[in-house]
Amino acid sequence: MDYCPHTPDDIAQMQSAIGITSIDELFADIPEKFRLQSTLDIPAALSEQETIATMSGIASKNKLPQLTLTGAGAYSHFIPAVVGHIVGRAEFYTAYTPYQAEISQGILQAIYEYQTMIAHLTGTEIANASMYDGASAMAEAAVLCAKISNRTKIIAARSVHPEYRQVVSTYSWANGFTLVEIPYTSSGQIDLNALQKELDDQVAAVLVQSPNFFGVIEDIAPIAEAAHQKGALLAAGFTDGTSLGILKPAGESGADFVVGEGQSFGNPLNYGGPYLGIFSAQEKFMRRIPGRLVGATVDKNGKRGFVLTLQTREQHIRREKATSNICSNEALCALAAGVYLAALGKNLKRLACLNIYKTQYLKNKLLEIKEWKEIFSAPVYNEFVLRCPDARQVNKKLQASGIIGGYELSKDYPELENTLLFCATEMLSKEDMDRVVDIVK
Repeated sequence: MDYCPHTPDDIAQMQSAIGITSIDELFADIPEKFRLQSTLDIPAALSEQETIATMSGIASKNKLPQLTLTGAGAYSHFIPAVVGHIVGRAEFYTAYTPYQAEISQGILQAIYEYQTMIAHLTGTEIANASMYDGASAMAEAAVLCAKISNRTKIIAARSVHPEYRQVVSTYSWANGFTLVEIPYTSSGQIDLNALQKELDDQVAAVLVQSPNFFGVIEDIAPIAEAAHQKGALLAAGFTDGTSLGILKPAGESGADFVVGEGQSFGNPLNYGGPYLGIFSAQEKFMRRIPGRLVGATVDKNGKRGFVLTLQTREQHIRREKATSNICSNEALCALAAGVYLAALGKNLKRLACLNIYKTQYLKNKLLEIKEWKEIFSAPVYNEFVLRCPDARQVNKKLQASGIIGGYELSKDYPELENTLLFCATEMLSKEDMDRVVDIVK
């Protein structure tokens, strides 16, 4: 059925009101030669049934992988059915970013609980209602450190996710900051000696990740101590959020800000987004952090309720006082994370252990292959780097068997030629990993 929002009489009245005699006059600024003179040569409209059949035929051409060995910032984890059920409920699905927020007590309570869980996991005192993704969360933390300290130098470990460093570089360029990268050592961890040499009275922030891009676990405490001795702040990130189930929280090791990607918490891979930027901090920075904070209170009848306590984005306060120009949030993704964490509860530690066991099994089996070598010596979580004779050929062999192979690190680290970053999560069975090794052999 055709949709006709205006009758001919409606159109005539509108044309008369604005002083034109035909719709064409509205396009007078467009040269005649650029205007469409005939009907577009496109197929006729399809019925709903025909559309579904056509799109299903196109979708059937997709070759979905049987399993994936790639992490590199996006991780394949099992998502309990309850996550999709709760997130898909209309009262959450349609009210994830209400402008009259206090009306939607359900989503406010969900955000409040999400903030509480994230603060516990990261060892910090507060967590906001989420950022775009892990990269924007780290970049926002870097800029905030510079604003707090009135300094202009940002230090980032080269072992931080390459895309995170690109976003930080863009933010630094836009704000006139200097960005310095610190190399990694043979352990895969940040070079503390190089960091000490670079730290001076102009450093605003030190940016690290643990686990870092190589899956290597960093020792946060000495990094935090070195930064604080020079008056700088530490923003510690992480790659896979499930690592928070077993590693000592960075906030407890001296980090001022803990940021990272929350996709692992109940959000699918989804072709790169939308994802969930986790941003948490110590309470003394509460009025400076970007995004929103939901708080608990009581109404005039003494009943518990939830409100937007702090709203520091430019949509809510005068632009010159805004802490960030991020003007949306990922509350629906945060809701998924909250439901996921609530469903797992203390089993998050068991899940983290399972990921470690799988990682060690796959790594040790691959190292049995002739000429395969381990690159870094430090402990790892979920991911590990191996050098092989021909990384591209290995991935081709795996792809031919319906398997997404390891991430080729030479794309971002030219010095790591023929190295692959493998990831093993709970989604891989022992049989899956044995099959991978057989194919590679």
